[in-house]
Formats: sequence, structure tokens, C-alpha cells
Amino acid sequence: MTEQSGYTPPKVWVWNKDNGGAFASINRPIAGATHDKELPVGKHPLQLYSLGTPNGVKVTILLEELLELGHRQAEYDAWLIRISEGQQFGSGFVEINPNSKIPALLDRSGERPIRVFESGAIMVHLAEKFGAFLPTEQPARAETLSWLFWQMGATPFLGGGFGHFYAYAPVKIEYAIDRYAMETKRQLDVLDRRLAEVEYVAGADYTIADMAIWPWYGGLVKGWNYGAAEFLAVHEYRNVLRWADQIHARPAVKRGRMVNRVSGDPASQLHERHDAGDFETRTQDKLAAK
Repeated sequence: MTEQSGYTPPKVWVWNKDNGGAFASINRPIAGATHDKELPVGKHPLQLYSLGTPNGVKVTILLEELLELGHRQAEYDAWLIRISEGQQFGSGFVEINPNSKIPALLDRSGERPIRVFESGAIMVHLAEKFGAFLPTEQPARAETLSWLFWQMGATPFLGGGFGHFYAYAPVKIEYAIDRYAMETKRQLDVLDRRLAEVEYVAGADYTIADMAIWPWYGGLVKGWNYGAAEFLAVHEYRNVLRWADQIHARPAVKRGRMVNRVSGDPASQLHERHDAGDFETRTQDKLAAK
């Protein structure tokens, strides 16, 4: 691996827009909108603005699982936000999420629209709204929320840490990759030990904790995230692999993983979702025809 050497941090850090990397064109050290752009609004009470990354997939899996249970009011419009093009910095999106990250939800089911941002917050909002996938009794509720927030706190070390330096950084830095590979494997071990004891991460029942963790760690062990399954020797985590396959077999999970997806097999992509029938007609085909 190639490493930088002899680097001394300056007394005051200055943003260098030419620092390279896969996301150099959209990363910046300031917040706020870069351009005026209203967000589209569809016919359903729930308006989701997202992309089929693991954080986006968490929410679309939950929405599809709610629909699978028969909660018709969970019907939603899923609008594609192309983060590589900076669409998350449009004024309409920033109004919903001042942090300019996907996903963002606008719940228009009540008298006043409710904005919800951060994927974990969206999942809690929807689970409480429909009374599903989040236990109401203790200690099951505390266990579910603990694992949900474990994911929220742990995954930046996997995605922004290991994933960035292993797959996206313009320079391969041995120290950074070693540091975050070690932490990622520690997290996989945490999850594997837990899943040796229980069927799902919070216990006997499938919850929003599973839906939040699966796109990241399930995707990692199934070889979808960063192409790092062999590098991380994921075959060691047999309980995580069992759980990942079990979740992947769910029809709602298969649908949720398709929504707002723009990479991979075209048959696995549904760029926008406005109706359950879109899974058959493929929204991206409609968009291409425009």
C-alpha cells in the first residue's frame, strides 16, 4: 500500500477542493443550500427523498414491511436524490434535512407536515406511527432501541472509515485501512456473538433494529458493500451470515432494496416508487421514456 509520509498538520486547516477522492465534488465544510430547487410531492401522505444506499434502504425496507402487514396508510412516494450530483443541497431538500443527507421524510398525514431526518429517527417515527416492529413493553423496547442506536453509532466506522479508505480514498493508507478493518471486524464479532444467542438482533422478534443493521452488515457479509467480503474474511461470522440470508429472503426486504437503487443489475433497480405496481412496470423505464 502507498502511504503519505512526512505530513504535518497546519496550524489552521484550510479546505482544499482539489483533494481528490470519489466525493470531492460534493464534500464541503459548510452547510446550507447551494441552489434553489423545490422538491416534488406525490399523492401519498408519506414523501420520501432518498437514494438506495444502506441508509436509504433501511427506510424503504421498513415501509415495504409495513405495507406487507396491511398498513395501507404506509403507502409512499420515493423520490430519487442523486447525491453524486449534489441534489441533496437543493433548497427544498435542505428545508427537510438541514444536514443534507439522505434519507429525508415528509409526513403529510396530519394537519401540519412533519419533517423527519436521520434514518434512525425516521424508523422510530414510522414504527411508532403504525405500532409495528418496535416493542412497546420493556425490556424488549430498550433492547431494540439499543441495537438501533448501536448501528447508528457503529456504522460510521464501517462506512466513512473502512469503506472510504478501502474503496474510495485516492491514496491507500495502510494505517487507516488497518485501523478501520480492525474496528469493522470487531463490530462483526459483536453482532455474531449476539446472533449466536438469538434469532434476531433484539431477540425473538424481527424489529427495526434488524432493518437498520442488515443493509450495512448483512450487505457486507453477502459481498455487496465495498467488495470487501474476502478481505475481511466474512466467512468467519457464521451467525451473521445465517441472519443475513434469513432477512434477505423476506419479500418486503427484496422490494425495499430495489427502491431508489441506481447501480447493479437494472432488473434490481426501481429509481422511483409511487405505487406498488411500480415494481412490475419499473419506474426507471418510465423516466427513460420521457
